[in-house]
Amino acid sequence: MTTIYDVLRRPIVTEKSNYQSNKLHQYTFEVTGGATRTLVKDAVETLFDVTVVRVNIMTMPAKRTRRARSRRLLVRDAGFKKAIVTLAEGNTLDIFEGVK
Repeated sequence: MTTIYDVLRRPIVTEKSNYQSNKLHQYTFEVTGGATRTLVKDAVETLFDVTVVRVNIMTMPAKRTRRARSRRLLVRDAGFKKAIVTLAEGNTLDIFEGVK
């Protein structure tokens, strides 16, 4: 059983997530494999003291490549689960803001 502090693993910061945080008030996190929408919502609301409007969860597939000689499949990066959290208007998370 995971606690509310174990649900969020790390924030995902890319160009797309930077655009989403600035314009759409959406923040992306890597979450544990057994995380549900309500667990992610409760974790973000308690840890960051904000109001969550919506949570979308996606399971990202593993990145696979082929060996040149034997044509065998290799798993380069394991798959993971990510959550996109939409906050209410006026709420922000400081970890995504960068240098001020």
